[in-house]
Amino acid sequence: MIVEQIFSNLGIGPSLLSSGNLAVRSPISGNVIASVVEDTPQTLKAKTSNCQKAFMEWRKVPAPQRGELVRLIGEELRANKSALGALVTLESGKILQEGQGEVQEMIDVCDFAVGLSRQLHGLTIASERPGHRMMETWHPLGPVGVITAFNFPVAVWSWNTMLALVCGNSILWKPSEKTPLAALACANLFEKAVARFGGAPEALLQVVIGDKALGEAIAKEKRFALVSATGSCAMGKALAPLVAKRLGRSLLELGGNNAMIVAPSADLDLAVRAILFAAVGTAGQRCTSLRRLIVHQSIKTELIDRLKKAYNSVRVGNPFDDDTLVGPLIDQSSYDRMQKALSQARKEGAIVTGGERVEQSDYPDAFYVNPAIVEQNVQNDLMRDETFAPILYAVPYSTLDQAIKIQNDVSQGLSSCIFTNDVREAEEFMSVTGSDCGIANVNIGPSGAEIGGAFGGEKDTGGGRESGSDSWRNYMRRATNTVNYSQDLPLAQGIVFHTGHE
Repeated sequence: MIVEQIFSNLGIGPSLLSSGNLAVRSPISGNVIASVVEDTPQTLKAKTSNCQKAFMEWRKVPAPQRGELVRLIGEELRANKSALGALVTLESGKILQEGQGEVQEMIDVCDFAVGLSRQLHGLTIASERPGHRMMETWHPLGPVGVITAFNFPVAVWSWNTMLALVCGNSILWKPSEKTPLAALACANLFEKAVARFGGAPEALLQVVIGDKALGEAIAKEKRFALVSATGSCAMGKALAPLVAKRLGRSLLELGGNNAMIVAPSADLDLAVRAILFAAVGTAGQRCTSLRRLIVHQSIKTELIDRLKKAYNSVRVGNPFDDDTLVGPLIDQSSYDRMQKALSQARKEGAIVTGGERVEQSDYPDAFYVNPAIVEQNVQNDLMRDETFAPILYAVPYSTLDQAIKIQNDVSQGLSSCIFTNDVREAEEFMSVTGSDCGIANVNIGPSGAEIGGAFGGEKDTGGGRESGSDSWRNYMRRATNTVNYSQDLPLAQGIVFHTGHE
């Protein structure tokens, strides 16, 4: 599907493709597919002001009515799933099935948020004072700045935006400068839903396009009550102090160096399928990609042999082709980092299988690679560092305690899993002495999280939680209220304050 056709299907005019100075390249071919306008400090300031004005009006709309707008957004996404999924594939390089799946995830989040709009519950709290009632109430927080990464160019935005909307907030979105087109398409669909809704303030969603300097400006802007940022650990460590300096709130979803423990009792057929999807899907460019395989020494040889056969069956190529399982890396810098890591692994004595560049004759300006398996005896510093590419490191273990120690001995703490049919091992893995990650799975891989569960991780992953469960609280402020319906004025803790007016 050509670029113009995709944009036409999304109702976006051709002028957008050549209106600016920021070149957008498709990782599929490496060719420039559009040139879009970058925002400046001046346009960011204006859009921030518009965002603040929109919030002042939107916060007064009852939450169930706000949920109606989100329902209409979901309808627009359903009607445009095919076209938007194709744009995600064109711009990020993930296979079409994954592009469509990302849009479906947005639709699911809309459904979740619509239900949530009638469940923003507070508490009634027992008061120690007679004739008093205590309660807590939740109110819209303020304009929310959302900064997203290239690998999930639309889904992560939807996690934040749909919840922020039903909670009564306006949104300013800075997508990755590598994938701005999908953001502009989403903004167009958003405005269609707003037009159908009627009564929503202008500028409820603002999109700004630019590099990390723009993200830093958003982090410093005190009018953003919350800055939700998704990206590398380094990005989060740079952004968080800027938000903290003005005592703002930040919600960080950062890198993950995710592991799978494969125990002797594991169903190896199931494990191989899970490893393949988690390690090579999205060309290893998910924050939840499987990067470390910790396998019991008694089954290591058999499992690695099976994996190598499975890897040999993987089709690497154009992500629009039906039989392709692995598309390209996002750009040359990602390819260079992958090759540097594999070269270092070889120098340190590891056995490296795969990792070669392919499809170069058909796509000389794009970067397709065979997924790599790196067999090591122990976990080293190279393995502790997250390389955002399809590299799977494999090390043996002898006891479960040793395996858990290896898994937790990294700075990231996003996702983890164990494959075992031993209930004691499974429970130990999920206990306080087990995985230290925000996500801990049994007999399922580390990626492919459902939207109903709060998504996020610990340590250098940032501690944030997005999407399901009670993550809506990130986008609201809490007030504790006490109502005195008596004719007395008793003080808490039994304090007696003699004023001479009793």
